[in-house]
Amino acid sequence: MPHDSDRQLARASEFLDRTRERYGSMSARARKRRQGEVLKRVGRIAAADVTIVIGAMLIGWFVPLGMGGALLVMALLIAATLALAIFPIEAAPNAETLTQVPLKALPLRTEQWLETQRPALPAPAKTLADSIGVKLETLAPQLAALSEESPAAHEVRKLIGEQLPELVKGYERVPEPLRGVERHGRTPNQQLEDGLKLIDQEIAEMSAQLAEGDLDLLATKGRYLQIKYQGDEAFGD
Repeated sequence: MPHDSDRQLARASEFLDRTRERYGSMSARARKRRQGEVLKRVGRIAAADVTIVIGAMLIGWFVPLGMGGALLVMALLIAATLALAIFPIEAAPNAETLTQVPLKALPLRTEQWLETQRPALPAPAKTLADSIGVKLETLAPQLAALSEESPAAHEVRKLIGEQLPELVKGYERVPEPLRGVERHGRTPNQQLEDGLKLIDQEIAEMSAQLAEGDLDLLATKGRYLQIKYQGDEAFGD
């Protein structure tokens, strides 16, 4: 019969395996996204350079470019390459613009926004943010056939495009020295963790209902989260 210490070691090993699996998944997704961005940059640089070269050749048919023209073409190639390599491919998402993102792109944009907020979160909240990110990636293809005007789409948009950003931004407005100070029985760190847990569960339920095609249940359940930790009232005065 196994000793208590053996059972504890087994549970610890299982927990570490789950943690490695989660972070391995997050790392793989991050690497895949970075690789996609690199390929986009390389493609844009190649297209810009080819356009400049072809333009120079066409002009050269009619007007001799000479040494000065050749140097100008070289300068344009260098400038185009540096500009497309340095400047971001798309603007970084922010909480205010998430409400304007098309529904099909909303999970990915919300996940990208959440990644930018991750460094400011406490450790338990970072783990929950990772879990939410995985669920958002699963949710994204499920929204492909969902009409923007449907009640179900409204519930999805409200949860991940409004309530999640409001919760995180409300926490970030709390001065850092006060985030661990208990108020009304909970600290802002604990309130944030509770709110993220609830949103994590809600996204999982939404994904399950979409997978089952149960849009009526998704639309009528009334997912207006009673997160008392949200916004200014949540973490405030």
